[in-house]
Amino acid sequence: MIEPERIVSLSREVESLANRGVSDIHAITRQTRLLAINALIEAAHAGKAGMGFSVVAEEVKNISERISKIASGLTEDLQVSINELTALGRGMCFDVRGQRLADLSLNMIEIIDRNLYERTCDVRWWATDAALVDALTSYSTDDCARACERLRIILDSYTVYLDIWVADKSGRILASGRPEAFGRVIGANVAKEPWFIKAMQHASGNQYFAGEVTAEPLLNNSHTCTFSAAVRSNADKQTPVIGVIGIFFDWTNQANSVLNGVRLSEDERSRSRLMIIDDNHGIIASSDKQNKLGERVELQTKAGQLSGYSILSKNLIQSYSITPGFETYLGMGWRGVIEQHLPTIDE
Repeated sequence: MIEPERIVSLSREVESLANRGVSDIHAITRQTRLLAINALIEAAHAGKAGMGFSVVAEEVKNISERISKIASGLTEDLQVSINELTALGRGMCFDVRGQRLADLSLNMIEIIDRNLYERTCDVRWWATDAALVDALTSYSTDDCARACERLRIILDSYTVYLDIWVADKSGRILASGRPEAFGRVIGANVAKEPWFIKAMQHASGNQYFAGEVTAEPLLNNSHTCTFSAAVRSNADKQTPVIGVIGIFFDWTNQANSVLNGVRLSEDERSRSRLMIIDDNHGIIASSDKQNKLGERVELQTKAGQLSGYSILSKNLIQSYSITPGFETYLGMGWRGVIEQHLPTIDE
């Protein structure tokens, strides 16, 4: 048995011990009462000679009845206190477990936020890379090849990405970092994609676009969240936009790494479901492989609380924490959620 459930277990043990003790008292008083009654009968048979003995026997009978009443009263008093102690123990179990799970939910979504914040820095930094600017300026085969090589080198160092693309102002992709893995990328047109449209509208090199988790057809339908920024002539923050860089975060592997890193014991993990959900309460990552992405979660939140927990059933807790954002990344309303069945606390 583990804390804090041990408190409830101990209250049950106290109840059991008290009941056994009172039961023993009742058994003894019954025997005493029977002996007293038998003594009264024998005293009556003895006539005057047994009168003194009958007085003692009557007193013994009265005392045994008083003891029996005291024991019954003790049982009632103890039961009230034990029930209250059990209820307090149960409440403590939910409070301790719930707050811990809420803290773990917050930690989980904070790691996601910090990770995605780094992606916003990457995309703005790489938008100034000279090889990309040259490819979008000259359109020459050699410059585009050098841009592909540059992106490949970046991907070799940054293993959190599926691919990186560079598209011109018309939306045509001129370069990618993994053309051998994703052969349909170069030459494809992304002019209608939100990440491209938003980046083309950016007024400054300080801006970026962060996308929701989606399946990208050109990346073999891998799940990714896309970050983009405008590439500008001369790599200056205020010069005209000449194209867009899009970086594709390897969402599935990275999100699973975060879920697997939550500090739960093996026993706790076997009783838990860890999730990251979007602002529409749709699942975008889950430790339960039977959950489908986009499946909606009924979240029991409390008004005005960014983090908390609820009791869904007798022994099921649901905790949550909304994305706090990090630095210049404000988050997208995502939440970390943990549902956990508590250990049996009635035994």
